[in-house]
Amino acid sequence: MIIFDLTCSADHRFEGWFRSAEDFSRQEADGMVLCPYCGSHEVKRLPSAVHVASAAAPMPAPEAGRRPAADPLAAAKRFVEEMIRHSDDVGSAFAEEARRIHYRESPERAIRGVATADECAALQEEGIDVLRLPRPKKREELN
Repeated sequence: MIIFDLTCSADHRFEGWFRSAEDFSRQEADGMVLCPYCGSHEVKRLPSAVHVASAAAPMPAPEAGRRPAADPLAAAKRFVEEMIRHSDDVGSAFAEEARRIHYRESPERAIRGVATADECAALQEEGIDVLRLPRPKKREELN
């Protein structure tokens, strides 16, 4: 997955998640990329910098008359299901495979797996974008 910083014609800023830069370009050309705040299809990529801290601007309120977003928990569940459906599980080899993809030693594709906090930090220091998500506990771990 590639995460792009995006903005719309109304200057709303948000992130978009895509399998590749080509996937973003195709979806943008097909009118599939839109602003989650105002629905504008006039969306462009912003330059993004890694490890740049800045004061976050407050999120603008949705425009009058627009329906509020769907249930956040349901949206998060759909997001995780889509990530699982459209990525390869590389297990504990995540950091190693992420590097191979980054350095073009393996085919570019979305992957998921397990990595330590130190491994994720090292990947980010190398300029490899990763998203850490909590691992859901298995049923037998809940007791």
